[in-house]
Amino acid sequence: MPDLPSPTTAAVDRRRFLGFVLGGATLVAAADLGLFETRASAQVPTLPQPAELYDLNDMLTDATRPTANLITVTINKNGTASFALPRAEVGQGITTSTAMLIAEELALPVDKVHVTLAKARPELVWNQLTGGSNTTISTYTPIRVAAAVAMGALLDAAAIQLGDTVANLVAKGGVISAPDGSSVTYGELATLAASSTTRSVDVVLKDAADFAVIGKSHNRVDALAAVTGRKTFTTDLQVAGALPTMVCRAPTLNGSPTKILNRATVLAMPGVTDVVMIDTGIAVRARTFGQCIDAVRTLRAEWTPGSVGRDSDADIVAELKAAQLPIPALPANPLAETIEQDVLFYFRSNSAMDTGSAIADVRSDRAEIWAGLKSPITAQEEIATALGLTPDAVTVHVVQAGGSFGRRLFFDAALEAAKISQKLGKPVKLMWHRADDARVGRAHPMALSRIRATVSGGEVVAFQQQHTSVETDYRHGLGELITDMAANLPTGNQGFAQTIFTLTQEIPYNFGVVDQSVIETDERFNTGSMRNIYSPDVRTAAELMVDRLARKLGKDPYHFRKELLRNDRTRAVLDKVASVGNWGRAMPAGTAQGIAIHKEYKGTSACLVEIDCRPATVNRDIPHAVTGPRVTKVVYAIDAGLVVNPRGLEAQMQGGINDGIALALTSSLHLRDGYFLEASWDNYFYTRQWNTPPSVKVIVMPSDSGQPGGAGEAGVAATFAAVACAYARATGKTPTYFPINHHELSFTPKPTVPPIPQSPTNGLKLTY
Repeated sequence: MPDLPSPTTAAVDRRRFLGFVLGGATLVAAADLGLFETRASAQVPTLPQPAELYDLNDMLTDATRPTANLITVTINKNGTASFALPRAEVGQGITTSTAMLIAEELALPVDKVHVTLAKARPELVWNQLTGGSNTTISTYTPIRVAAAVAMGALLDAAAIQLGDTVANLVAKGGVISAPDGSSVTYGELATLAASSTTRSVDVVLKDAADFAVIGKSHNRVDALAAVTGRKTFTTDLQVAGALPTMVCRAPTLNGSPTKILNRATVLAMPGVTDVVMIDTGIAVRARTFGQCIDAVRTLRAEWTPGSVGRDSDADIVAELKAAQLPIPALPANPLAETIEQDVLFYFRSNSAMDTGSAIADVRSDRAEIWAGLKSPITAQEEIATALGLTPDAVTVHVVQAGGSFGRRLFFDAALEAAKISQKLGKPVKLMWHRADDARVGRAHPMALSRIRATVSGGEVVAFQQQHTSVETDYRHGLGELITDMAANLPTGNQGFAQTIFTLTQEIPYNFGVVDQSVIETDERFNTGSMRNIYSPDVRTAAELMVDRLARKLGKDPYHFRKELLRNDRTRAVLDKVASVGNWGRAMPAGTAQGIAIHKEYKGTSACLVEIDCRPATVNRDIPHAVTGPRVTKVVYAIDAGLVVNPRGLEAQMQGGINDGIALALTSSLHLRDGYFLEASWDNYFYTRQWNTPPSVKVIVMPSDSGQPGGAGEAGVAATFAAVACAYARATGKTPTYFPINHHELSFTPKPTVPPIPQSPTNGLKLTY
């Protein structure tokens, strides 16, 4: 990448930016945003909380600005456009929305834009982290600028070829035409438009009124490949010499092996090529994954105690209660009444459908890694350190992954694969078993949220919330070595926790004195930023209290919220779900509606649900032991600002809705005697087909915003909170813990020795 000149002119309006035509054999164009793009200040009628003035997305987006000019779009000789996206596609659809942005500015069909995933690029610094629903927010303008620069260069070259002025030319479908009927294709211009030097250019982006692609629903570019099994994930890759590899793990959380008791027996098993100890377990390399599983089930070893000893759920609950601090007292008011509640949220797995996997080929002087990674720069730097190599000797390829939910911000499998490959001196294709993901993978931490609300004179005058949680691991930093190292300092991770909590949480009501704080304790667990980080728990506890306050003051829950909301966009989505969902309709005893809101990621959303808690109508004939309430209807409205792909946004909300239902009703991890009991999807009860609502309506609200908001996590918190509120209204009892089925262990735990449970032999008899 050549050195880029400094910008010499500032933007003159919201659509005018500076870009560069880079020197090269074919046309390559880049954007340089610097600090040109202005951001409208938040306007609220009362003193705002920090997240209302400057939120996590502002921080993440500002971090990308210094290297925004390194994002480039290339025009190929076959007339297509190529772009290596410095983010991770994990099912959220950003390769589709990115292709749409480029197609818009280049006047190309979307299928002529090829979006791949960039390998780790340390020069991007903080500009290759995928998280916080920030991808479209932070890349929306840089990608469009780079594409617009390319379009300008094509037009300039075409004007010379066609002997006309740029103003008279028309670009459409990869062809530029002149008024006399002559034309030239982008492919023919790719070399002619290229520049031998790097120069700055001024571009004007298309006006929203002229959009032909952005804002129009589009099918995912990878949908056909996904449903036909042709989409390539890490374990589909064929790397020379990389044989299937799996790890035998300790019977307790984070135990380490000290001795292999039957190595010779395992090495003699069919297909097994290698057995080696690493710090996280005993790796087995074989000809097939089935042979790996057989070998892991046969291995016997001695282990160190795990990181949490013999602790169980009750021990961690007691620890959280002990870590709580007194909520600051307000000035004495004899006319005031306080309402308090504690809501407990148990551990939950953020395992994706695609388990931890990575391919590693480590040699004495270099290494090459393939994995689904959302912080590939940190992964590259940490792997290099572990291998005793310099970062430039480690190549990290980012592969599309089947889900993340925060899980792939961490690179546990990639680091583990690198260690195994180095120790064996051979390439490996590592795959975690589903039991590994559930028992030693990343989990959403157990948390206890305490709220004290103060009422006086028929008004809420104070709302104080203290969220006490097992530590959330942020040691990936902002995706590179500097913040990674800072997060690993003695109090560094706590600093990240306080910052992220402050920049994401807010109470959007006029509740007088508002205070929210987080306390994090106990770093023994493998945790991560599960989808929506703190918000699902914090908002659910808060919205349950809002319902209690409405009841205390004799108000309808919907009208109470509407009267006290400080944000017009939030009020609009609340009104929409109340209207479409027929809020307040008569319902039988044991059923109820619930309503809740959530504001985050430059957007806002509301959810109305209906729930059936009647024992006689809940389906108890499903062939597993989990029974309980069923959500029968969901109406969800979201204002996400400018929406690139409405169809993709709707799909994201549908996924978030099912997440929220699972968090409220069924899905959690049970800690017993130092390990989690869950070992697969058949006993980790994510929302199943039988309890998916038969009626789901997602409403994408119109917006006059010129900027997109986040979507990847936005569907979870409001749904979780609405289900919780509906359950409380249907049963007449406010829940004190989630999910509500946690105290009923509805499965027989699989053994921890061997660590991988026996697979069922007849798929027709699988529980679901």
